[in-house]
Amino acid sequence: MDGMLKALTASWEALPYILGGIWWTLGLIIGAMAVGLVFGVPLAVGQVYGRRPVRRLVSLYVWLFRGVPILVQLYLFYFGILAYLSRIPALAFLHLDSAFAAAVLVLGLTSAAYQSQIFRGAIQSLPEGQLKAARALGMTDATAITSIILPQALRLSIPAWSNEYSILLKDSALAFVIGVLEIMSRTRSVAATTHQPLPLSILAGLIFFALTWAGLKALKTLEAKVRMEGYSHQGSL
Repeated sequence: MDGMLKALTASWEALPYILGGIWWTLGLIIGAMAVGLVFGVPLAVGQVYGRRPVRRLVSLYVWLFRGVPILVQLYLFYFGILAYLSRIPALAFLHLDSAFAAAVLVLGLTSAAYQSQIFRGAIQSLPEGQLKAARALGMTDATAITSIILPQALRLSIPAWSNEYSILLKDSALAFVIGVLEIMSRTRSVAATTHQPLPLSILAGLIFFALTWAGLKALKTLEAKVRMEGYSHQGSL
């Protein structure tokens, strides 16, 4: 009984501090999804419409970032690649003192690999005749892709984006290894002090569950608002 009371007391007292990590976690997710979107769309376009060398380079990028664990990438970028490149005068801007910025970059570049495949599938699910019709009207390929293909593909990608949100939310918990004060980092810190790892881990799990539910609910609402009648995502991911 005393043990349960201590666990509940520790969880209650730590709750405000752990909840403070939500903003760091949300910042990681939003930043990573934005980076993934910025890089993922051009990668998808290159993989679908690019020449063979471009397609091979995109495939190599996707293979590398999908094949190396996030934990390894965080160590590799924060303590290795970025630190080394920042010693070159022309690349000094790559020096990231902020662990948060480094984590956003790593999660974002990894997300770009996954998002590129989401967008690729969405693009390939659209009728091929749309691009041919745009050419017949005198549009360049670039104009047709940006004005006709991508607006539709982005709408069709929202359901798969929900999965990417969930994956990034779980991966964000690994950012504690480089010192980001997100939910898991704060939970571990309090657990080390109070010696109550189980109830605090359960508390962190409930917070992650709530964030997952809220994010998926928001994306579901967005999907309903921009849904195109007669279209569904059928592309190969």
